[in-house]
Amino acid sequence: MIFYYAIQTVSVASQIALEEAGAEYEERLIDFRTTEQQSEEYLQVNPKGRVPALVTDQGIITETPAILGYIAQSNPAANLAPLHDPFQFAKMQEFNNYLCSTVHVNHAHKMRGSRWVEEDDEQSKAAMAAKVSRTMHDSFNLIENDMFVGPWVLGKDFSICDCYVFCISNWLVGDEVDIKDFPQIYEHHLRMRDRPAVQKVMAVHGL
Repeated sequence: MIFYYAIQTVSVASQIALEEAGAEYEERLIDFRTTEQQSEEYLQVNPKGRVPALVTDQGIITETPAILGYIAQSNPAANLAPLHDPFQFAKMQEFNNYLCSTVHVNHAHKMRGSRWVEEDDEQSKAAMAAKVSRTMHDSFNLIENDMFVGPWVLGKDFSICDCYVFCISNWLVGDEVDIKDFPQIYEHHLRMRDRPAVQKVMAVHGL
C-alpha cells in the first residue's frame, strides 16, 4: 500500500491506524506549502486534491472514514473495529462520520473559507473564522457528554474512532478551545500520546 499524507493534517488519524494495525505501507508526503495537492501527478491519485489517499492492490481509497474502515477490516487481528457487532459497527461509523462531516468542517472554516464563499469575500471568511472556537467547543461538548463511552470512544476496546478523535483534538489549541474543558477527551488525549504507534506518527508530524 501507498499512503499519501500531508504534515499536521487529518492524515494523522489514518497513519496512526496503519501503525496500530501493523500494516506494511509506503509513505508519500504531499507538500501543501507548494500546493502539491493540486499537481497533475497527485490529482491522478486523488482528483479531489486532498489528503489522505491510500493506494491498495484493489484501487485507491480517499476520505478518512473510508480509509479507517478499510484498515480495520483488512487487519482483523488488530481488533480496531467491532467487526462482528452490526450495531457497534454502526455506532463507530456514526462517530467517525460526525467528525468528518461536522467537526472537521467547523475547523476548516478558520482557513478554508473560500470553499464556501468567493475568494475575495473577506467579510464572510472572517465571520466564519470568528465562529470556529464556538463551533469546535460545541462539537467537543457533544462528544464529551453524549458520544464518548469511555475509557475509549466505543467503550472498553480501542478502535479507529480513537485514532480519529485524537487527531482532531490536536487542533483544539489552534482553534482557541481548552481541551481541559472536556475531562474525558483530555484524559483520552494523554493516554493516546503514550501509545507507541501514536508516538511514531507524532514524530513524523512534529507534534
